[in-house]
Amino acid sequence: MKLNTHNVEGEILDRAILVSVLTQKEKKREDLAEYSLLELAKLAETAGVEVLETMTQNKESADRKWFIGKGKVEELKVRLDELGANTAIFDQELSGAQVRNLEASLDVKIIDRTQLILDIFAQRAKTREGIIQVELAQLSYLLPRLSGQGKNLSRLGGGIGTRGPGESKLETDRRHIRGRIEELKAHLEEVVKHRTLHRERRKKTGVFQVALVGYTNAGKSTLLKQLTHADVFIENQLFATLDPTSRTMMLPSGKEIVITDTVGFIQNLPHDLVASFRATLEEANEADLILHVVDSSTDMRSDQMRVVAEVLQELGAHGKEQLTVFNKIDLCDKQEIEMLSTAGDFLKISAYSEEDLERLRHAIQNKLMGETKSFRIPADKGDMISLIYRIGEVVEQAVDGEDMRFQVRINKDDYLKMGYLLAAYDLDPPMPKREEDQEESY
Repeated sequence: MKLNTHNVEGEILDRAILVSVLTQKEKKREDLAEYSLLELAKLAETAGVEVLETMTQNKESADRKWFIGKGKVEELKVRLDELGANTAIFDQELSGAQVRNLEASLDVKIIDRTQLILDIFAQRAKTREGIIQVELAQLSYLLPRLSGQGKNLSRLGGGIGTRGPGESKLETDRRHIRGRIEELKAHLEEVVKHRTLHRERRKKTGVFQVALVGYTNAGKSTLLKQLTHADVFIENQLFATLDPTSRTMMLPSGKEIVITDTVGFIQNLPHDLVASFRATLEEANEADLILHVVDSSTDMRSDQMRVVAEVLQELGAHGKEQLTVFNKIDLCDKQEIEMLSTAGDFLKISAYSEEDLERLRHAIQNKLMGETKSFRIPADKGDMISLIYRIGEVVEQAVDGEDMRFQVRINKDDYLKMGYLLAAYDLDPPMPKREEDQEESY
């Protein structure tokens, strides 16, 4: 169901002024604050809002009562009246009391960045899991703000801030909402069990898992489509993809892997949203390889990469094997492309270049398949021979009397997970433990 941003006459319901406060701390990175406001405008447009104007205030710190200063409140009221705006959207998160005070003074709908992102997620959720996760995040956001949601909770009709629980639970009290939160968590646990079973099945088959992660609109869905020739939804909008999409891909060696596109990250991604979508985002945590897709064409790529790293850290996936993919180099000039470099493994590509995609496929293969090991297995051990083919790439095989000799390229993680079953037939010294495994053993 699409967000209702028009009434029966076709008039746009949400006409907004965007507001941001630049504190002394944020002034050190004024470029980041400006980009955040620009991003807020894109978020608003994604939600179907007409952005009329932006307003910024420099303050030592945010006002506890109004968020912006009282004089700025009066200035904002004048501009809202002059422009015929009915909504003020704040780039920072507001408290319930601040929302109540601003609504009473301005007599318009007050929305903050978190609520706007939640509203977009409510539009984009299509699967049962996605719908549950969004409602859980919305209710978790709403619960501590009930006392400060005066007019927001009583406004009927359409537009941002009224979709989902904000509209369907206008008269519910805290007890009712807490009960619904517990109900949603129980539903989500069932979904998590189902997802975990699927993961375990895939692991048993020895199929490699690759997760695409990155800032929203970095081109992950396009990359998934180009790599796998899958029919996936692509749109040049923030959060065009919400529900995770998994597709199979053939490596140059002929081995099949699974690639999963995950929800894009963004500055100040609401913690309630990260918590609610943890089951989905854990596709990255469970992956054998993370492809961190970066939009090379934006000047803010370093900050976007930092945001992604922080979310991966929060999920506990920061230590996973990674390959940074600088995408959209077709939108960069030669000098910009030369400046694209970072620590660790990286590749510079355009998702629309078949030559670049082939380089990426080989890079993925090299990351996943690891080093070559030798095994000697009795010919009647069909289960062990089958395992060899499942968890590695057989480079060479030969008959040696009643045994079979194999040269197998195998990933270190997979060797640690399943290699113990082949230990009796391993002709090479054991693979060294990863650093994190060595630390855990002490």
